[in-house]
Amino acid sequence: MENYLCVTCGTQYPASETPPAHCAICEDDRQYINPNGQQWTTLTRLRGHHNNIFTTIAPGITTIRTEPKVGIGEHAHLLQTEHGNILWDCIAYIDGATIRALQARGGVSAIAISHPHFYTTMIEWSHALGNVPIHLHADNREWVMRPDDAVHFWEGDTLELFPGVTLLRCGGHFPGSMVLHWREAAEGDGALFTGDTIKVVADPRWVTFMYSYPNDIPLDERAVRRIADVVEPLPFTTLYDGWTVAQGDAKDAVRRSADRYIAHLRG
Repeated sequence: MENYLCVTCGTQYPASETPPAHCAICEDDRQYINPNGQQWTTLTRLRGHHNNIFTTIAPGITTIRTEPKVGIGEHAHLLQTEHGNILWDCIAYIDGATIRALQARGGVSAIAISHPHFYTTMIEWSHALGNVPIHLHADNREWVMRPDDAVHFWEGDTLELFPGVTLLRCGGHFPGSMVLHWREAAEGDGALFTGDTIKVVADPRWVTFMYSYPNDIPLDERAVRRIADVVEPLPFTTLYDGWTVAQGDAKDAVRRSADRYIAHLRG
């Protein structure tokens, strides 16, 4: 039996003799089914055809991305804090070289993932790293396609993962969509890691907030205001989403972008 991965979104399912009949993640209206029909692969088939690229983009912050891309092509972030390393978000492809590269950087003490589109092969990552705990918000429980004891669901609005590193539930994209705030990042100015709960747009001075990105479905005013209000008290000058970065006035960019978004919703 094998753990099949959805080709389109990279989500891994429990081991089975044959591929699942459906991908619940892709059939949800926030995602989409492959135009050529539902397709499946496995990590065994992918290995040897892809590589994970590690790029240090700031002190203590390294991105991990797959080339050629697998699934939706998001980046994971390795955060090297004085209290232990955190893998923020997850990518679908993993191999021995990836694990060796992580161990060379001090290993991983905890995994935290913003929302279900990035859950992908999180169980493979946890097991390969020594059954590292995976922290997900309980409001997204139904979207865990491969249950495992490594998954730790938390409830409420905030969870201090390590001193100075806090998870915050923003909702919006998914009910349990969360962001991570690292107070000591950016030389003490703070950094926010958002997946696509808050996403940098083509003009990196601005961000946006969507229910579905591929299907262009906006969020309502109340959801956008909640996201902006959750992060407003936090000190940060840099924002890292699942693909890119906004620097310099990232906190003001969130504030301005929320106001602009709501103004357009109101017409």
